Amino acid sequence: MSARSTVFTALFILGVTAAALLLIGRTPWGAAEKLCFWSGDILSRFNSQCLFDPYSFTHVSHGLGLYLLLGMLTGRRRRGAALLAALALEGAWEVLENTDFIINRYRKETLSLHYYGDSVANSVTDTLVMIAGFLFAERFDVRSSLFLFLMVEAVLLYWIRDNLILNLIMLIYPIPALKQWQLGN
Repeated sequence: MSARSTVFTALFILGVTAAALLLIGRTPWGAAEKLCFWSGDILSRFNSQCLFDPYSFTHVSHGLGLYLLLGMLTGRRRRGAALLAALALEGAWEVLENTDFIINRYRKETLSLHYYGDSVANSVTDTLVMIAGFLFAERFDVRSSLFLFLMVEAVLLYWIRDNLILNLIMLIYPIPALKQWQLGN
């Protein structure tokens, strides 16, 4: 597949993701109904409504992991196909993450008590951040990618008492004591 075809297919996948999010009721700009660049308060209903928030950094980790899973499986000559597969998986996650089931699960089991779901703009930005993580992993060795993953996890743990690993644990198998710690209780 040519680079041009890869770009057009990537834009198509992003468009389908955005359309699917709109179809399930996500708003283009979120609860504030306006475009905003950053929301740093993870406990507010405006979290995941702006283009970026602290959880945007977890999408770098998504890209690192998807590269390791897909990029290494396909080999050097099929990197475009691996990137498109990663993009499709990330888009599917963004849609699933914004279903009522997952939103309510986040509200009940994680520290995201006032989670409203992502705006379409935030989901698209998160997907672009995932691409950045994927391209980083493609360019650098596994050790560098692992170092970046661990740094992102450590910084988020210190900064917001949450990260990709804790988020997954709390979503899949909630631990009440961990939730209390995350909330600062």
